[in-house]
Amino acid sequence: MTSSSRPANFALQIGIVLFTLGTALIHFSLNFPDPVFILNGLGYLALLAGLYLPFPQLARYRNAVRWTLIGYAALTIFLWILFGERTPIGYTAKIFEVALILLLLVDARRSRSSSP
Repeated sequence: MTSSSRPANFALQIGIVLFTLGTALIHFSLNFPDPVFILNGLGYLALLAGLYLPFPQLARYRNAVRWTLIGYAALTIFLWILFGERTPIGYTAKIFEVALILLLLVDARRSRSSSP
């Protein structure tokens, strides 16, 4: 990794963290204490932790966690399309999730191109 790509990678990671935290917080606040929304928020946080916590044991699973987070966000969007209420907070969460998926796809591509 070149020194010029470090700021871009850092910005990408910050975006992923912020969109994941934003989505998790929205889900925690929806119909509290509905367990479905609480579990959805916890799922986002668990996957984010698996992606970025600095534990060497997790390093080999980061790519799988990244793709799981992409699928998790896509499933959340799909279920909202089927069952969700069309409210401003719902649309905001979907914008966050689409942005999260896009950033994760960019991150996956960068990770693939930088691996030996």
